[in-house]
Amino acid sequence: MKVKDCMCNDVCCVKPETSVSDVAKLMSQYHIGSIPICDNQNCICGIVTDRDILLRTVACNKNANTTPVSEVMTTNVWTCTQNDEVRQAQNQMSQKQIRRLPVCDDNNHVIGILTIGDLCQNEQQIGTQEVGQTIGNICDCNQTQQNAQ
Repeated sequence: MKVKDCMCNDVCCVKPETSVSDVAKLMSQYHIGSIPICDNQNCICGIVTDRDILLRTVACNKNANTTPVSEVMTTNVWTCTQNDEVRQAQNQMSQKQIRRLPVCDDNNHVIGILTIGDLCQNEQQIGTQEVGQTIGNICDCNQTQQNAQ
């Protein structure tokens, strides 16, 4: 199965200068937990999650209305392509312990996103055991501690 067969095609992206507050409002409006950040050429340059907003804005007493998302986003973004095999994307998600994987075209433009929810919705085609193992690897605290060493 290819990533394009189970990814979400409707992705909300913002520019680096967008305020953290505006990003949080978009997350609330669309019921999503992350938003890719794209530069002026619409190439991915970061991603921000609800957790990034909490830990890098709220916990640091930054003003969400004036802080640009570029100050709190994750810049080391792992991506995949729509023609990658889902198993390949699952391996990347497992190894890097990431719940959301932006899908980019050959020009590094975001065209979709693959989430653990997408994997669960397609578990019959992917395999229940494989999806369960991927989720287990993503959530494995012991793996996080090993990666930090």
